[in-house]
Amino acid sequence: MLNPRFEVSKSHAFRRLGALLQDVTPKSNQKPVLFSVGEPQNQPPPLLAETLARHADQWNRYPPQGGTPEFKQAAAGWLNRRYALPAGMIEPERHILPMPGSREPLFMAALIAVAPERRGKRPVVLIPNPAYHVYAGAAALAGADAVFLPATKETGFLPNLDRIPAEVLDRTALFYLCTPANPQGVAADLAYLKQAIQLARTHEFVLVVDECYAEIYDRTQPVGILQAAAALGGDLKNIAATHSLSKRSSAPGLRSGFVVAHPDLIKGFSDMIGYAGAGVPVPTLAASVALWSDDAHVEANRTLYRANFDAAERLFAGRLGFYRPDGGFYLWLDVGDGETAAKRLWAEAAIRTLPGGYMGPIESNGTHPGKPYIRVALVYDTPITAAALARMAEVL
Repeated sequence: MLNPRFEVSKSHAFRRLGALLQDVTPKSNQKPVLFSVGEPQNQPPPLLAETLARHADQWNRYPPQGGTPEFKQAAAGWLNRRYALPAGMIEPERHILPMPGSREPLFMAALIAVAPERRGKRPVVLIPNPAYHVYAGAAALAGADAVFLPATKETGFLPNLDRIPAEVLDRTALFYLCTPANPQGVAADLAYLKQAIQLARTHEFVLVVDECYAEIYDRTQPVGILQAAAALGGDLKNIAATHSLSKRSSAPGLRSGFVVAHPDLIKGFSDMIGYAGAGVPVPTLAASVALWSDDAHVEANRTLYRANFDAAERLFAGRLGFYRPDGGFYLWLDVGDGETAAKRLWAEAAIRTLPGGYMGPIESNGTHPGKPYIRVALVYDTPITAAALARMAEVL
């Protein structure tokens, strides 16, 4: 018998999309374009393959559970450059742990933070709605009640922290926050992040911030949770943040990222790796050092995504609720009904998009805040993106 908590798989966004489109035949005279998945289609910089090749003799070693000092130093160096942190705030050996991407630590966080009871009641995990599906899956498998916080146009596409009921906060074990947000692309400001930290410390829960889109931004660098922690004195108490090379370096297949957190949480993640075996191989760690140490290729990526948003703005400005996101590479378009639009776009333009209503559960009133939207991942080179967007505009 399967654990009944695996029923959460029925709400998996891409399984639902597959079911929606399984009987829809895409337009045959158009090359399919998959705007449904946030998978960068441009190639990572050559230094990735070059570094892997130089360390090819180390594939016969098991991944070291704690990574390497070189990796931790490179990650800390990037954090200090990117967020202009006070000297000594991040101690590589105490605060950083390599991970195979960001999905893994995001999932593990619930298993670390959620106890069987919270103040004598069933624990709660707070999740923005809509959001990345891993948060809800982790909450369910950790045995928590997921409480979904609307992140709508009315709330600035981030959860309204002032509207979380006190009785919910008292049961909260974990709060997932994504900034820049997936799917809406809105970045939290410093005041918002400081408030989130203060809530976590007042109510003694873990705040996990998914910052995998932190380096893909339009015009202004998004503020990070570490900057908010620095503004509050520099302690990482109650805080963890995840970072990945998947988007930053167009290397999702490398499966490399890290978690930066308070040492108590780092120990929990390290213990999880000890049992789950989710270490990062030595050649991958070496390639990651090279990538975290190089910022030039990241600026090239940002230039590509800005050009894609320029193309989108020319076609959709003033239509379908178009706006340029603070970060990430998604359009969040108000098409009235995301499922209907996704089916039409696949049938009439051979373009796959993700219905916004698939990014989270149906609420008690039978609706979902993302139902009117589609998420469009602008992950191709600009000529392909611009041509596909023109096809989309014609259909919509």
